[in-house]
Amino acid sequence: MGMSAEEERARSPRDEEWPEAEKAEKLARGAALKWASGVFYRPEKLEGLGQYRSRETQRNSSIQSRLKLLHGQHLLEAHAELMMMEHLRDDILSQLHLRGLSSAQTTVLSYFGGLQELNESLAKQLWDIVGNSLRLVREDPVLFVTAVRIIEREEKIDDTLLLEATFLPPGRPKGWKQKFYQVLRETITGAHFHAPGMDAEGPGLARHLATLQKDIVSELRVVKDLMVQCVPAHYNILSICTATYHQALTSHLQDILREDLDKQALFLLLEWALRVYHSSEMMGHPDLLPEVDVSALGPLMSPELVDQTERKYVVKVKASVLEWMQRTLEVEFKEWFREEEPETDHQGFFQSALPVIVMQMLNENIRVASLITDSLQQKVYNMALEELEAFLGRLREALVQCGKEHQKDRTIPKYYVAYLLAMLNNNLALSSSVSSLHPDTARREVPASLRAALDRTQKKACQLLLEELLLDLQPLCLQLPSRKWLSGSQLVGSMCEVIDKYAKDFSRVRKPIFTLLLTESELLVASQYLRALMQKKMVCKNEEERGQLCDRLLQDATQLRDLFCGLGLDQSQQSLEAVFALRELICLKDPALLSLEVLGFITKYPDVSDEHISTLLDLRGDVSKEVRHMVLEMMAQHPQVLPEGYRPIFSTILVPAPELPFCLRKGKCA
Repeated sequence: MGMSAEEERARSPRDEEWPEAEKAEKLARGAALKWASGVFYRPEKLEGLGQYRSRETQRNSSIQSRLKLLHGQHLLEAHAELMMMEHLRDDILSQLHLRGLSSAQTTVLSYFGGLQELNESLAKQLWDIVGNSLRLVREDPVLFVTAVRIIEREEKIDDTLLLEATFLPPGRPKGWKQKFYQVLRETITGAHFHAPGMDAEGPGLARHLATLQKDIVSELRVVKDLMVQCVPAHYNILSICTATYHQALTSHLQDILREDLDKQALFLLLEWALRVYHSSEMMGHPDLLPEVDVSALGPLMSPELVDQTERKYVVKVKASVLEWMQRTLEVEFKEWFREEEPETDHQGFFQSALPVIVMQMLNENIRVASLITDSLQQKVYNMALEELEAFLGRLREALVQCGKEHQKDRTIPKYYVAYLLAMLNNNLALSSSVSSLHPDTARREVPASLRAALDRTQKKACQLLLEELLLDLQPLCLQLPSRKWLSGSQLVGSMCEVIDKYAKDFSRVRKPIFTLLLTESELLVASQYLRALMQKKMVCKNEEERGQLCDRLLQDATQLRDLFCGLGLDQSQQSLEAVFALRELICLKDPALLSLEVLGFITKYPDVSDEHISTLLDLRGDVSKEVRHMVLEMMAQHPQVLPEGYRPIFSTILVPAPELPFCLRKGKCA
């Protein structure tokens, strides 16, 4: 179907020839010059301009009426008449200017005073049309094309006057093309980015961004498919609109980020700006490519703003992680006071949900961050490690507090040992899982501070378990050495029962921790046994008692050694060997040979002190002052250095201070 007459007249401004404009311009110039020729040479007739007032008033009314039926053809006609009147005025003013009759210009302007109002009325109509351009190019493209043609006419006049004229008439240049761009930009920004305050939190922001995404794609599709057909190619209308959306979005996102957003809102903004915006769902939409290209417009968020937003997000996530971890810790220790043992895994090892909850929470936050940028993932990963380290610190504090409460009443919690064992398994699970937090296997190195925190947590739980073992052993250790013990009491048998009971409990932790607990328990038993011998409770009266002491030491040390061997601790790893070595010092029949025997002893146990040796010599009951002096002198001549890897045993044993001789006031000691 062919175009109507009106559509033909208002066809695309890409047509290079606009006959209406040329015709109007010729008529206007002809009339102006014809009329003015009779005036310029006889300036005294300028008063005769008054006869044209009524005629120009009628012409103004005609133009105004056309400007009020918003219709493409009427706009063109109104503009043609306005141009004719402006040409008339401008030619008169130009001739007067050339003849130096500037005083007469005021009179001329007074007769053409209505033109300014007509210009403003026409401009208002044009900007209303441009402001509705996205709708009009779909519903009534003729009206939009008409507005563009008028703007192009005026732009051509502006360009001609600026290049050729020696006199610029009033109101020139009009600059309507630039105003066209300005109105178009203001229309775009006003429609989407100057709306009343929206809900900047989660769901509200998500809806807002989704609406922006949908509207911008839809409007750019209209610009690309329809509007570009209605304006000259040199308008670069698609590039202008694309840049306008991009710049407006940049400012809009900055405005939103000035709010105190929650972590969900910050994540949405980062995801939208860095992922959605460039995706096939928005600026990379198939309907927009390849004409729409935002790659040359720079990032929607600057690298500095991205970094700042990521840091804000990490702060919010950190607060959430801290809250979750604190709640997990509270629930964990609340379970300690239940009237039942902790849960077990399929192998029977004690455990709780703590490591699973903590690692799932950290893993999920790191995984979510990886959906945005590598830098955000690294920031969240670093935060996760820091928070895990801080969590382990709070966990240790809770263990210490629980231990203090338990010391007040050892029946509470009922399954104190079992929950400590579960905590050790939990710590082991955390230790083995933490290296897998980072998705990149090349960047999974666990910081030394976190490894140290895991180690401290393990040591604290082990320490509390060993303190519990010690509390059960101490009443038995207090009974030795004694003559009842020498005569064959079942004291060490009772100690073995206690140790065996704890060893069965320790079997509910995984092997590396079980071995550690077994090793530390054996060291504890050995040191407590040696400590008891050195409390100066007994001195052998004669050789017979020394023989009994040697027999008892051999039986006790053998029984304890065999017990730990049976539990899985190799004899070479046991500290009880010190009891066998000490026994040799007691069993030596000739005290004169003690120096040589002690030298061998301190070589094997370099942490033994003069006080320890002196106490052992006292225990023998047959060492003279001379021999004692000789032994201690030999030790002074052979200072020992602890070799690397040596496990101290004697340095933890305090020897009671010797009793000072009684002295009278201001007198000599007895």
